[in-house]
Amino acid sequence: MNPVHRRIAQVAILFLASTAAIAQDVDRPGLRERLRERIEQRREPAPADMAAGTTEYSLHHGGLTRKYLLHVPARRAPGVPLPLAIAFHGGGGHAEYMADDARYGWVSKADREGFAVAFPNGYSKLPGGRFATWNAGQCCGDARDKNIDDVGFIRALVADVRSRLPIDPARIFATGMSNGGMLSHRLACDAADLFRAIASVAGTDATTTCTPSRAVSVLHIHAKDDTHVLYNGGAGPDAFRDPSKVFSFVSVPDTLARWAMRNHCSPNPVRTMERPGAYCEAYSGCAAGTQLQLCVTESGGHSWPGTERVRRGKEPASQAIDATDVIWGFFVEVGR
Repeated sequence: MNPVHRRIAQVAILFLASTAAIAQDVDRPGLRERLRERIEQRREPAPADMAAGTTEYSLHHGGLTRKYLLHVPARRAPGVPLPLAIAFHGGGGHAEYMADDARYGWVSKADREGFAVAFPNGYSKLPGGRFATWNAGQCCGDARDKNIDDVGFIRALVADVRSRLPIDPARIFATGMSNGGMLSHRLACDAADLFRAIASVAGTDATTTCTPSRAVSVLHIHAKDDTHVLYNGGAGPDAFRDPSKVFSFVSVPDTLARWAMRNHCSPNPVRTMERPGAYCEAYSGCAAGTQLQLCVTESGGHSWPGTERVRRGKEPASQAIDATDVIWGFFVEVGR
């Protein structure tokens, strides 16, 4: 055999040996599993990091086109899952109003602390989505009267956000003002599997039934002089122009008592903070390490404590506490 033919034979032998080795490797269970994982990853690609800023999205649910705003913070590590807060506007409001940083401060808070925040829009007859309400059970407006599936909408919203952005499933939170706070209470009842904690401002429990699948941490913030959702129960004179669109609101003490029973907390809270114009209380012994807290301001009426902008004709908000700071601090603590 001449040198050229000998070299060709050697190459052929090496090729056949390497091919056999590859075939053996393919038959190994570990490699098959890795190949299957790669195929699945190609079928369902992980969400890529989005550019920072606020973007409007829409999705179809319950025969309706629903919209939400999503704010992605500038300060975040690429690929690291973010906490997600969902902030609900009050009855008669809309998503852009809740996203107004001068009124609620959630956008700047998200940028400072590094979490994503979504601002959904409630149900509205108007094309632009204004004067919207949430179906929190016994309240409020057309959302309640038409039995709009807002719990299902929020589940769909969370899934939509998670398809766009890496989100930590163990740190998903809900908060809201008034009717939006009432929806937050309902989500703790009907979507306990999804939310780690909720915080409501000026919106008490409006659920008809509540059987959470697990304990959820709850923070409630309310002003003693609220003229819409009365602290001691009932709808105040400023609640709604049409009384049929609301109901006799549950009192703040009864709302906390309900959650103490649901979460198996001690029924007697302990004062944890007191300063001029405000105090906070906490319940102990809650199930699964959850927390139940109440913060009360002496003044400020039906508004978001700490804001400097309120609706025209309303009294100034309490400055004794900053609701956004208190709520986010609560979420961070329970989300550890």
